Amino acid sequence: MPAVIILAACNNQPTQQTAPRQTNNEVVVGGGCDGCELMYVGIPAMINSVDTSAGWGEEGQPLLVTGKVVKADQKTPAPDIILYYWQTDNNGYYSPQPGIDEKAKKHGHIRGWVKTDSLGNFSIYTIRPAPYPDGTMPAHIHISVKEPDISNEYYIDDWVFDDDPILTSEQRKALPQRGGSGILKPYYQGKILVAVDTIVLGLNIPGYPVEK
Repeated sequence: MPAVIILAACNNQPTQQTAPRQTNNEVVVGGGCDGCELMYVGIPAMINSVDTSAGWGEEGQPLLVTGKVVKADQKTPAPDIILYYWQTDNNGYYSPQPGIDEKAKKHGHIRGWVKTDSLGNFSIYTIRPAPYPDGTMPAHIHISVKEPDISNEYYIDDWVFDDDPILTSEQRKALPQRGGSGILKPYYQGKILVAVDTIVLGLNIPGYPVEK
C-alpha cells in the first residue's frame, strides 16, 4: 500500500477523493471524514489565535508552527477560522493522559485549538512530533478546519516536515494539497524550531462553495 494512502487513513479520512456526500440535501464540504467530530470534544468556549499544547515543555524538540489562513483568492486574510490539531508525542504515540475525555483518547493528549485573528494569523507552541515507532510514516500533525459560514468541519493536508528523511519524493508528489502544501520547512530560532505555513481555504477541498 503506498505511504500516501497510509497517511490519509491515519487521519481517519477517506483513502481517496470521492464525490462529496450529502446529508439532507446539503453537501458536506470536504467529503466528510471519520473522526473529524472529535475536534468538538473538550473544545474551549474561548479560543485564542495562540495556543500552547500540552506537549510544550515535555521531552522533545520545541516547535512553533505559525502562519496565516487566507481566503480562496489566496490573499485576503481569513479571521475567526478554527484550526484543531493533534499529534504524536516524542515517542511517536498518541498518548492519552489520566482524566482525558474517553472520546478523545485516540487523538492523544497533544491536541488543541487556535482561532485566527483579524489578520488571519495563528501560532501553536508544541513539540516536534515523532514518527510512528514502526518508521513507516513521516512525522505529522493533523489539522481540521471549521469556518464560521460552513456547517461542517473538514480536514486539510497534514503538516509534515521538509527535512524528514522518511518523506519520500513519491509521497511529496502524491499529496493532495488540500488547503495548500502541508510541507513545512523548519528553521531554528535559538533552541526553538519554527515552521511557517499559509492555509488557503477551499483549495482542493471537494464541495467547497464557489461563493460565500
